[in-house]
Formats: sequence, C-alpha cells, structure tokens
Amino acid sequence: MIPRYSRPIMTELWSDERRYKAWFEIEILAAEALSKKGQVPKASIDACRKKVRINVPRILEIEATVKHDVIAFLTHMEEVIGPDARFLHMGLTSSDVVDTALAIQIKEAGEILSADLDQFIEVLKELAKKHRDTPMAGRTHLQQALPVTFGYKVAIWLAMFDRHQQRLAELRP
Repeated sequence: MIPRYSRPIMTELWSDERRYKAWFEIEILAAEALSKKGQVPKASIDACRKKVRINVPRILEIEATVKHDVIAFLTHMEEVIGPDARFLHMGLTSSDVVDTALAIQIKEAGEILSADLDQFIEVLKELAKKHRDTPMAGRTHLQQALPVTFGYKVAIWLAMFDRHQQRLAELRP
C-alpha cells in the first residue's frame, strides 16, 4: 500500500504481519479440529499458541531461499515453536491457508469500509439538511442551468452512497 494514501487501519490490515497472523490462526484452528478427532495432542496446540512469534523479516529471508511463501512461514513456525509445530498444516494445502486468510482480510476490510460509509452517510445527511435552501446554479454540459439548492445536490450524493452501502452489505455474507 502507498503509505501517504493509506489509512493506518487499512495499512495494518494488509500488512505482512497481519497476513501471517491470519495464516497462523487458520493453521491452529485446523489443528484444533484434528485434536477433537484425537489426531493432534491438545498440549501441542497449547504450546503452539504460547510460543508463536511472527518475525516478518525472518520469514521473507527464508522465502528468498525456499521460493515458497507458505513453506517459509511453516519453517519459521518450526524455528520459534519447536517440535510441536509439526502438527501445523496437517491435511491442508497452501491454497487452503492463503485463500482463507485472504477471505478473512477482505471481510475485515469490508467491515471497515462499511463503518466508514455509515459515518460518511451521516455527514451527507447533515449537509443536505443544512443546505436545503442554499441556492446554487445548476449545471448541464458545463453551462449554467436552472437554479437548484446545494442540499438537493448533496441529497443526490446521499442516495448514491446509500446504494454503495447496500451493495457492500450484499457482498459481505
């Protein structure tokens, strides 16, 4: 992301560290499911959660050698967690982890955008009310037209952003 154009909350959401944390959560949840079937010791899952540390530069360093993002991540997990890390990634493919994490990040980004749209829509409502009677020249093909009010213009924007919010809400499930 380009820092000067990115809000801190979105920059953090799409950071390498956040992505690797999501990968770990997916890996550990899969291991917990296998633990319920008796295939993974509960103590190993607890050890993984307790010992996990995400070191992005180290993961990238490993990736430069192995040329595979998930293998680099799992190699790092083994370095920091130790033997209990062998229960991570059981029954999973790299795509299971990467795609699921991406879906989580997209969902979280949608929640952030939805909350922002809610706030923006409230601002537009207030602006439309405030300028309900503020006259302005209408525009059509870059020349003055019949007068309108600025509140009317803002109300058009409001309707447009309400539709955007509805579309975003339809995508989230």
